[in-house]
Amino acid sequence: MIRYLVGLLLLASLAASTHYQADFMRQRPTVIKLGPVPQAGLVKSLAGEHLVALSFRSVLRVMFYFGAFFESNANRLQKAPEYYSMFQHLEYAVKLDPYNMDAYYFSQAAFTWEIGRAKDVNRMLNYGMQYRTWDYWLPFYAGFNAAYFLKDYSAAARLMQSAAEISGNSLFSRLAARFFHEAGEAELGLVFLETMAEGAKSEKVKSIYSLRIEAFRAIRSIEEAIGRYEAQYQEHPVSLNVLLEAKVLHDIPTDPYGGEFYLDADGKVRTTSQFSMVPGPMETTVQ
Repeated sequence: MIRYLVGLLLLASLAASTHYQADFMRQRPTVIKLGPVPQAGLVKSLAGEHLVALSFRSVLRVMFYFGAFFESNANRLQKAPEYYSMFQHLEYAVKLDPYNMDAYYFSQAAFTWEIGRAKDVNRMLNYGMQYRTWDYWLPFYAGFNAAYFLKDYSAAARLMQSAAEISGNSLFSRLAARFFHEAGEAELGLVFLETMAEGAKSEKVKSIYSLRIEAFRAIRSIEEAIGRYEAQYQEHPVSLNVLLEAKVLHDIPTDPYGGEFYLDADGKVRTTSQFSMVPGPMETTVQ
């Protein structure tokens, strides 16, 4: 009888302890739930051939942790995750295995749009580019972040240039050229386009490059005229007509995309076409 009572007492104690531990874990801060971030340098020196597996495990933990916040309602978060701790674990993962694409992809998805940490994500992407030298997605992600979130068009142009050179994709080339223009580096954008056109194997791709090269040459001629006007009059022109009247520009170049060049409020050369083909009044769009 005594043994039976002792057994019941132990069972009750175990149940109480389990309930307490479960409740304790629910109340713990999210950063502790996800766990502390190990020292990457120490782990790399000890893990040997298991680095890839450990990196994968770290990313998987973050994904499970983040997914748990959507369990009650798939359309919204019930409470805020510990984003900083999540990012630390993903940085740890790429330090163990810089080829782990899941870490970069998840970081790009979760930490740019959600919490505006594009600068931190780009730091991770730049680290990955040192290893995934064949991968155009990393410079594409970083270039998008630089342009859209950080408004650093010079950096965005060079990153898109890298993505274009790796992939040969004309979309990345067009984005790079546009960012060079936004950064006020039309001449550098022109050199880039000419280089890409020379290496293009498809006649269709070459024609796309040729059109944009023509547009950039027109912009460059206007910018040179602006430079001559500023040197002569010590002021910035307010319109392209002013350049014509001062005879530093003989005529306004034709935009090959069908638009018209003009100066915006900041004195930057723009075009109404925005470097895209606009169907004329007699043209139809093929569905």
